[in-house]
Amino acid sequence: MNPEPFLQLDRVIHEKGRLAIMSMLAASPELSFTEMRDTLAMTDGNLTTHIKALQQEGFVAVAKSYQNNRPLTTCSLTVAGRKAFAEYINLLEQIVRQNKPK
Repeated sequence: MNPEPFLQLDRVIHEKGRLAIMSMLAASPELSFTEMRDTLAMTDGNLTTHIKALQQEGFVAVAKSYQNNRPLTTCSLTVAGRKAFAEYINLLEQIVRQNKPK
């Protein structure tokens, strides 16, 4: 087995919580903080920490606005985030193909 593809996995995306966030955002143009929090069953603090890590890498954009006079925080994948996520998924597929029993 070639360990090289495993070493190429993006550690920022690979963490379970961040992978879930990236997966959700890849399937939707934009999601609210509360939608992600409730769907992923994360605490506010935990979700905030993961979003900040993804934002620092340039993978996620965060927008703050108001809806019905209430604060609304939404997140979306950046172009770099979509590219990084696609590369991550392609690498996982390569690992699966390479290690599939014949």
